[in-house]
Amino acid sequence: MAWTLCAVTDENQVNTVAQVAQEIWHQHYGDLLGKDQVDYMVDRFQSAPAISRQLREEGYRYYLVLVDGKPNGYVGLVPEGDRLLLSKLYLRAQVRGQGIARGVMDFLCNLCRLEGYQTIWLTVNKHNAGSIAVYQHLGFRTVDSQVADIGGGY
Repeated sequence: MAWTLCAVTDENQVNTVAQVAQEIWHQHYGDLLGKDQVDYMVDRFQSAPAISRQLREEGYRYYLVLVDGKPNGYVGLVPEGDRLLLSKLYLRAQVRGQGIARGVMDFLCNLCRLEGYQTIWLTVNKHNAGSIAVYQHLGFRTVDSQVADIGGGY
């Protein structure tokens, strides 16, 4: 299995990210959040229009995770001064546990060195124990806990 990151720079790639997001979010978060909240979050944050807006207006960078040339995940980053927000790192279930997340982290650490970021930070749903364990294994630690209103009654 060979994997690479491909910068998202055009509408076709944005649409691909949105399609992969739809699949991953419903598979991964359906039981945790429920279908209605997942539909709301995908539409608001992971749809093609939302991703295009994030790229155009909010300083995001997106990368497709290609495994053997096929899209199997994506990464979303937002530079914030001397920090880098890892906003999104999602992989299809069939490619998890194969070292891709570690490889993405290596890419991010190198990006930080090249571009002068001091910290990588992220947020994770507090009930998402599997993802929290992965991030802890990758060296992250919890520094704060919060409850945030994301709109739509959620």
